[in-house]
Amino acid sequence: MLKPGMFISDRYEIIDKVGSGGMADVYKARCHRLNRFVAIKVLKPEYSDDKNFVKKFRGEAQSAAGLSHPNIVNVYDVGDDNGLHYIVMELVEGITLKNFIERKGKLEVKEAVGIAIQIAMGMEAAHMNHIIHRDIKPQNIIISREGKVKVTDFGIAKATNSNTITSNAMGSVHYLSPEQARGGYSDEKSDIYSLGVTLYEMLSGQLPFAGDNTVSVALLHIQGEATPLRELDPNIPLSVDRIVQKCMQKRPERRYLTASELMTDLKRSISNPNGDFVVIPPAAVSDSPTITISDAEVNHIKSATKMSGGGYDTSKELFQNTDAGQPDAGSEEEASDEEEELDSVDPRVEKIILVGSIVAGVILTILIIFFVVRFFKLFPRSNSNSNVTTEESTAESTSSTSETVGTVIIPSVLGLSLEDAEDTLYARSEALNVTSTDEYSEDYEKGLVVEQYPDKDAEVAADSEVKLIISLGPEPIKIPDVYNLTDSQAVTMLEEVGLVVKHAYDYSDETEEGKVIKTDPARETSVVKGDTVTVIVSNGPKITKVKVPDLLGLSKEKAVEKLKAAGLKKGEVTSDYSDTYEKGQVMSQSEEKGEEVDSGTAVDFVVSLGSGDTNPQSYEADIVIDENPFDYPGDGGIVKVQLVQDGNTTTLLKEELDYDSFPLDLGTYTSNSGSEGTLKMLIGTEVDEDGDGVVNENGKLIKYEEYGTTWAVAFTSVGE
Repeated sequence: MLKPGMFISDRYEIIDKVGSGGMADVYKARCHRLNRFVAIKVLKPEYSDDKNFVKKFRGEAQSAAGLSHPNIVNVYDVGDDNGLHYIVMELVEGITLKNFIERKGKLEVKEAVGIAIQIAMGMEAAHMNHIIHRDIKPQNIIISREGKVKVTDFGIAKATNSNTITSNAMGSVHYLSPEQARGGYSDEKSDIYSLGVTLYEMLSGQLPFAGDNTVSVALLHIQGEATPLRELDPNIPLSVDRIVQKCMQKRPERRYLTASELMTDLKRSISNPNGDFVVIPPAAVSDSPTITISDAEVNHIKSATKMSGGGYDTSKELFQNTDAGQPDAGSEEEASDEEEELDSVDPRVEKIILVGSIVAGVILTILIIFFVVRFFKLFPRSNSNSNVTTEESTAESTSSTSETVGTVIIPSVLGLSLEDAEDTLYARSEALNVTSTDEYSEDYEKGLVVEQYPDKDAEVAADSEVKLIISLGPEPIKIPDVYNLTDSQAVTMLEEVGLVVKHAYDYSDETEEGKVIKTDPARETSVVKGDTVTVIVSNGPKITKVKVPDLLGLSKEKAVEKLKAAGLKKGEVTSDYSDTYEKGQVMSQSEEKGEEVDSGTAVDFVVSLGSGDTNPQSYEADIVIDENPFDYPGDGGIVKVQLVQDGNTTTLLKEELDYDSFPLDLGTYTSNSGSEGTLKMLIGTEVDEDGDGVVNENGKLIKYEEYGTTWAVAFTSVGE
């Protein structure tokens, strides 16, 4: 089986499988040489070794390759690649007429007539090239997305100068012309009959003939009469009903003789739907009436016969002088002699007839005696009786010959084991040649018959080959690697290959919360479609409660070490003046000592700048940010505002704000320093991945980016 991505002849890349038939599969592909999409029909592997199938398959391409018409699917190329036989065709995006009818039930009259006209145009082009399709049916008609109708699948098409067909080359039985059903000569009028059946189905939503098997349907085409369309639906115009009747006449000479004649009446039915303009020729007279021939004509015939040595001279006009009048009396005796000559029989011929009759009578008598003895078992079987043994051997030989030349109806063996299928088939005929191949199947369990050829109800020779395809079960697939993907990404990938997904959760120090730790079964394990795979998703590191250590009085370095030892992280470190703690010592912390918090929590602390006694004066500044960092209403993020003064950074604000929060008034800030400060703003956004600048903020992953503008802050003295 071809898969997407595979190449044929290093030129055609398989895109997807779009359909399958009895002999071949159809794929959408890209031609890399001409950079266009094409349809490739590939002969199924089980038929590639059969020369008859390969010949028929190539015949389709040869039949259609010379046709170029808007209503015929073009054939571009034909070839084989390491035993893979294929035909490259025009890719038509659309649906078959059969599916179109099934969707709508039946078509509107104008719609059906329009489609029939386009089919007839394609048929006309084929017939002008001396090609008969011989399998016109809705399944072989494609309606493109633009409404263009195209005829495809010239699989059993044949040149018009070929006068014979065989039973296994006939088209689909429900659309088969009577002459095809008889196995006789088919021509352009056979396609017209099939188009009539197709038009009947388009207008009524049903087939004209239906039966329990193919033989009964074929007999109905030969002998039965379809229910007129107007009896099924009185709204169908008279002209359209008559057109269909003319197309479906049993005798070919009573149908439309050409597709162009049919198109003319179809177009006329659109403008004059109830007109009675369709002329169906009368049936030919089946008997031969007696014709009176004059004596002069008789004499002329006999004379011509004698001149040609006792036979009819067909190269001359025998009746050219029939109006010349009666012969004279002198010629009557000569005419009488000639009449005797004509009526006399050669004695040698009489002897041959007599001897042949005697021989035939003897053979017939022997056969009657044999079958009477055989039927009533008049003589017991005995190995010592050579005469009886000879008779039994002859009977077995006759029976075997009868079975060989006879036919059987193939039963359905789908869903049976190979052994049961063989028993069922051999019960019909032990001469059948049953072969089997294996193939993956999602519809049948391993060991059961998936497909059979010929199909059920097919009538075949009793010694024909029957091919069975046995299921290997669903095709194995490997579990995709979804480790470290998000839960939703993993589910999408697994469901795309046909697996059922369940969930489990676990803690992980290595895998971020919400991402996949592993699967059960593990990645790359072979499974089949429909199997269940459990996705184990990370809850993040397992959180435990720890006590906050006492950081007061420690240096910045010692405080960081103590936090790390307790399973906590260093938070934001700021500075301020203190009369209690010496310069460089921790003067306060965001979490009180002894408090239980989650492990990994960040603890902020403030480092002393020393006593402010040398500069007891206070300074203050009103801080307002007029510039809006967000572009439009509804936009927002986490805003952090920091003041840098005398080399120290103090966070004045850290919270989630939006567009409407600006202008931002931070109020009055008091400082022990009169130095000018710098105000800067940072904008934080949530992120999904780790990286530089990422901090844990209230359980969220935040990445801060500095806003482009900074502001100078001037402090004013407010006295001691």
